[in-house]
Amino acid sequence: MSESVSYASGTSLTPLLGETIGANLARTAARFGDRDALVDCASGRRWTYAELDADVDTLALGLLELGVEKGDRVGLWAPNCPEWTLVQFATAKIGAILVNINPAYRSHELAYVLNQSGCRLLVSATEFKGTSYVDMVDTVRDQLTTLEGTIYLGSPQWDTLVEHGDSTPTHRLRDRAATLAFDDPINIQYTSGTTGFPKGATLSHHNILNNGFFVGELCGYTEADRVCIPVPFYHCFGMVMGNLGAVSHGSCMVIPAPSFDPAATLRAVQDERCTSLYGVPTMFIAELALPDFATYDLSSLRTGIMAGSPCPVEVMKRVVNDMGCAQVTICYGMTETSPVSTQTRVDDDIERRVSTVGTVHPHVEVKVVDPETGLPLPRGMAGEFCTRGYSVMLGYWNEPDKTSEAIDPAGWMHTGDLATMDDDGYLNIVGRIKDMVIRGGENVYPREIEEFLYTHPAVADIQVVGVPDVKYGEELCAWVRLQDGAECTEDELRDFCRGQLAHFKVPRYVIFVDEFPMTVTGKIRKVEMREVSIERLGLQAAAGSRTA
Repeated sequence: MSESVSYASGTSLTPLLGETIGANLARTAARFGDRDALVDCASGRRWTYAELDADVDTLALGLLELGVEKGDRVGLWAPNCPEWTLVQFATAKIGAILVNINPAYRSHELAYVLNQSGCRLLVSATEFKGTSYVDMVDTVRDQLTTLEGTIYLGSPQWDTLVEHGDSTPTHRLRDRAATLAFDDPINIQYTSGTTGFPKGATLSHHNILNNGFFVGELCGYTEADRVCIPVPFYHCFGMVMGNLGAVSHGSCMVIPAPSFDPAATLRAVQDERCTSLYGVPTMFIAELALPDFATYDLSSLRTGIMAGSPCPVEVMKRVVNDMGCAQVTICYGMTETSPVSTQTRVDDDIERRVSTVGTVHPHVEVKVVDPETGLPLPRGMAGEFCTRGYSVMLGYWNEPDKTSEAIDPAGWMHTGDLATMDDDGYLNIVGRIKDMVIRGGENVYPREIEEFLYTHPAVADIQVVGVPDVKYGEELCAWVRLQDGAECTEDELRDFCRGQLAHFKVPRYVIFVDEFPMTVTGKIRKVEMREVSIERLGLQAAAGSRTA
C-alpha cells in the first residue's frame, strides 16, 4: 500500500513469544532466580524470582485441590498487593480465566460482572478505603447464579488454600500445564459499555504476554530494571504493561501502595532505586506538585510509561528534566487490544511525546479509515483508528453480536477513536466516535450511568455528557428531566449512585431541565448539550470550577 495512505505495519526482528504465561514465568525464574521479582513497599515483603515462582506454584496447586478446572472463571477483587500478582500467575498456570474486578465497584456492578462471566470462585480483599467488601458480597450473594465460594485475602480460608497447595503433588500442576495452549482465554477485563452494562474483553496468554513483552522491549527493559507500578492491577496498565512487561524481562515489579499515593510512589522510586515509573498524566502532575518533591532522590529513573490522556508539554518537560525520565514513552491502546497498539520510542523528542501517541507496535497493523466507507484515508486526514494483529481480543465474553460490531470480518478492531497519521507514521488521537468520557484515565460510557439513574423514581429522562476538567480531563454532567410533580436535588441523585456505582461514574454536575436539545429526526444533540453545560457551569474560563 502506498506510504501516502494511513496504514502502517510494525516490522520487528524480535519474534512473538509462543508460550503460556506460566511457562514464561518459569523460564524467567530459571534464568534470574536470585534477582528481585516483586517488592511490596506497604508491607515490606519481597520475593526473588525463584521464590515468586515457587509461591505461584503453591497457590496454583491449592486452586487445583479446590477443584478449579481449566476455563473456570476466578474473580479477583482487591487493590494492588502481592496477592493480586500471585493470583494472576497462579490462575494462568492452571488455565483458569482471571476476571478482573475494579476495586471501586459497588454491589450493583459486582453482581453483574460475577454473573455475566459465570465466576465459580471469588478471591477478594476484606475491605478497601473504609468500604467492607465482605458486606457487599453478602448483600448480593442471593443474586449470584454461579458463585460457589469466596476466599478473602488474609483470612483462614486463604491460609488453608496455601496449605492445600503445599500438600498437593506437584505432578498435578505439570499435568494441567500439558493441556494448556497459548491461545486459550486467560483473562476477562470489563470495559464500560454503550448498552448500559460493561462488556468483558476476553484475552489470551498470547494477547497479553506478548503485549507486555513488547511494551517492555520498547522501554529497553532488562533484568536490571525495576518498574514502579502505581497504576491499578485490575487494568491492563498494571497487570499487562506492568507485571507481564516486567516478568517477561526478568525485571522487578515494585508496588508503592495499594492505590495511588504520590508521596508513596516517589518514596518507592527512591528506596527501591526504580528505573521506570508508570502513570497517567494526572499521577505525574500530583507527584511533581508535592511540596517536598525536590527532596526525593529520583536519580535511578531512566524510562517509564505515560498513557490514558494527552500530556501537557510543560508537564512532559518536568518529567524529563526534574524526574530524570529522559526515555519516558507514551502509549495508546484499549483493553480490547491487550492494550497497546502504538508507542513512542525512547529516543523520540519531546514534541513527538506530547503531540502524538507514537508509531505502530511490533507485529501490529494500524490504519485510519473513513468511518462511512471503511477505506484507508490519505495521511493527515482524520478518521477512525483501526488495529489488527496478535493483540486483538478473542471477543466479548458471551456477546458474539457485540464482538462482531467491534471486530470486522478481516480481523480489524474498530476503536471508535478518531486519529490522524503523519508522513512519518506517527499517530495522533483527535477525538472519539463513541460517546465516551475519559475521567482521570477511566473510560466511562454515559449510557451505563443513564440506565442506572433511570431507576430513580423521580427521574423521567436523563442524558449524561462529559465536560472539561483541569484535574481529571473530563467530568460527568447529568441532564435530568423529572417526573411531573416530582422533586429531587443534586445531592439526592448523587447519594442514589453512591454505593451502587464506582465513584468515578457518579456525576459531578447535575442540571435539571424540561427538555433536551434534539435533531429534526428526534436524536439527542449531545454536542450541543456539552456546549450548553460548559457555558452554564462556568467551565470555559476555569474548567472544573462551578459558578452559582
